[in-house]
Amino acid sequence: MKKQFILLVLTGIIGVQSYAQLPEKAEDISPLLIGEVIPDAVLKSPDASDHSVLDIIGKKPTILLFYRGGWCPFCNAQLAEVQTIENQIIELGYQIVAISPDSPENLKLTDEKHKLTYSLYADSDGTLIKAIGIAFKSPEKYGFMLSEKSGGLNDGFLPVPTVFVVDTTGKILFEYINPDYKTRLSSSLLLAVLKNLKESK
Repeated sequence: MKKQFILLVLTGIIGVQSYAQLPEKAEDISPLLIGEVIPDAVLKSPDASDHSVLDIIGKKPTILLFYRGGWCPFCNAQLAEVQTIENQIIELGYQIVAISPDSPENLKLTDEKHKLTYSLYADSDGTLIKAIGIAFKSPEKYGFMLSEKSGGLNDGFLPVPTVFVVDTTGKILFEYINPDYKTRLSSSLLLAVLKNLKESK
């Protein structure tokens, strides 16, 4: 019984420490940089099945789009805009993968709402989002909502909306990160980046 109690206490301390280490503000994050490699993690698809990040991006060069959740109107606008250029992105040899702290059930709602044909994945506890350095402490007013939207797994973090372009090894070729969640990478600029990357190979 004592061992179990110690383990629970340690787990609690570790949990508090990991939360305490999160930046207070979006402007204070320390994301991975161009040339660095995306770490592996297990994500869930809308059907709640597990998928390795490195398996997903190992299939073809990938646009990794991290968004705050289906509750965010600016994220929804970005997801819908990216959908309009998906065919051009595929023609350039890339796939689109969008990741948020939403639960698989909420991914389904976003998918159905926008009739998305690219892949959405859940990183509900933020394992990947924190590992790549784009997580920060969410404002207290978001606490209950984020927990609910993540199936109880979000401990009070938000990702800074981010777009990475990575090769099949997970190496970052391009990134767009803006602490102002209202400002997103435009579809025209994303296409220009992809064309430039293809030409520079």
